Amino acid sequence: MEMKSLYKEVMDLNMMDDNDQKRDTAKSFFERLNSMDLPEYFNWAKEIFEDFHVKERGDHPAFIWADIATRESTRYTYSEFAAQGNQCLNALKNSGVKKGDNMYMMMPIVPETWFTSFACIKGGLVCVPTATTMTLRELQFRFDTYAPDSILADEIYTDIIDEALKSKNISPKIKLVRGNKSGWTSYDELENEAVETEAAQTKSTDLLFCFFTSGTTGLPKRVGHTATSYPLGHLSTSVMTGIRSDDIHHNLGAPGWAKWAWSSFFAPFNVGATATGFNFSVLDGDAYLEAVSTHKITTFCAPPTAWRMFINLDTSKYDLSNLRQSIGAGEPLNPEVISQWKQLTGTEIRDFYGQTESTAMIGNHPWMNGKMRSGSFGQPSFMYDIALADDDGNEITRPDEVGHIVVKIDKWRSIGLFTEYIGNPEKMAGVFMNNFYYTGDRATFDEEGYWWFVGRSDDVIKSSDFRIGPFEVESALMEHPAVAETAIVGVPDKKYHQLVKAFVILNKSHKPSKELALELFQHTINILAKFKIPRIIEFVPEVPKTLSGKIRRVELRQQEVAKQESGNQTQTNEFFYWDYPELSSKKK
Repeated sequence: MEMKSLYKEVMDLNMMDDNDQKRDTAKSFFERLNSMDLPEYFNWAKEIFEDFHVKERGDHPAFIWADIATRESTRYTYSEFAAQGNQCLNALKNSGVKKGDNMYMMMPIVPETWFTSFACIKGGLVCVPTATTMTLRELQFRFDTYAPDSILADEIYTDIIDEALKSKNISPKIKLVRGNKSGWTSYDELENEAVETEAAQTKSTDLLFCFFTSGTTGLPKRVGHTATSYPLGHLSTSVMTGIRSDDIHHNLGAPGWAKWAWSSFFAPFNVGATATGFNFSVLDGDAYLEAVSTHKITTFCAPPTAWRMFINLDTSKYDLSNLRQSIGAGEPLNPEVISQWKQLTGTEIRDFYGQTESTAMIGNHPWMNGKMRSGSFGQPSFMYDIALADDDGNEITRPDEVGHIVVKIDKWRSIGLFTEYIGNPEKMAGVFMNNFYYTGDRATFDEEGYWWFVGRSDDVIKSSDFRIGPFEVESALMEHPAVAETAIVGVPDKKYHQLVKAFVILNKSHKPSKELALELFQHTINILAKFKIPRIIEFVPEVPKTLSGKIRRVELRQQEVAKQESGNQTQTNEFFYWDYPELSSKKK
């Protein structure tokens, strides 16, 4: 079977209007895919992007880029996009970069990021996405761990990169810069390169992607993906997002993290759709929705942070009539946000779940429109054999029991699952046990097969004899009209081990006060079991996040530990449950 026939099947599947037919076709497709033998060699950029999409829809728009601030925009057809990528690859080849070498990419949301990603895949280079928030120490750690053979960076990041390279005595074969910098090759010079080039003969098992994890739990790990685990594995993401070849798809995410590769690159390009990128420095919700309207976005994926912002805006000012699908990823989305967005736009935000180590694994599939359960993050993808395991490594078969989300690998090893934590056999041994891959997340499922996210295994709060998932508490607080965003963590307590603390960001129309804190305590008492309610509420202007919008709860926990160790027990806008005689109990 030619590989492009698999992509053609997904394109046809996503065009189906009958949800039952779409679900059954997807199940049959992935059953065949899971059992098939992969070819020895596969080059997605050549075989799918060029030999399939360029040949059959070369004049179809592949990519639209816009700058939120200046409103500058440009677009590229599939033929033009491939030509740009080939010019980049030729420049790399001419500098001595060869198959198996790596390329670090430290770039904002600009077209060169897309073109260079294509060049890496076609040339058999290991793409190393690098967040633009990197500090010198973080770059030094990365360069020491995996020395760069080539680099692409925006001009504003070149000084810190050069300092990190010098400190490690590393000299890449080429340093490409968007702009101008002494000692670097300007990306503008690539326009003199040929627009065609030979593709590398990449094996299906060749390493093509190295993602340093965001480091929310300890030092970053190197997650390795292959020439198939992402290009082919993301067929699960293409199906989960439901992108059609005539869609204009947008993902609000920045390069440097795996989610960008998921939804800004592979999910749309797998099915011949139009991908988009909107450059911004600070997220302005009104300006962003204006861009969504202007460029007639039909499928829109964004993290919870953005959705929470959007529901508090006057969306009537924008023409969102082209919007066909709304998709959430990055962290589970609070039910209240989903409900409000549907009232504003008529589209349900379909939440889904995956990791840097995988593709889309669990989610609210397109055929679940109108059948989603409030608060549920969906059902497993047919590409994966998903289960729950208890603390002893036994599979959980009864509904409503909290367990570790695992991928079973005894029957088949999912194509979308990563190859290894590069250079870290100890970590590999810690997550691959007893024919399970442990995701590090916890969940439950109900009698009808809907899954419910509990939290990261290390985010679960242990208070007295109870285990409390932060997401459920966050969702309850989000239902209050004063709350724009919240993050829940467990803070150390000598008697109860941990207490539930809520960091609360208020909507602009509300101000921190003792009275409002009381109102929020009472609000959660009406929704949650008593042992789950926050015992401490602190009003804050923001919470720490990764660039992709994930809350860094580990940083909040560290702040609380440091605060207790310093003896500074109370913040200005911090309020405690037991200080309110109005509540039913003053006990912790």
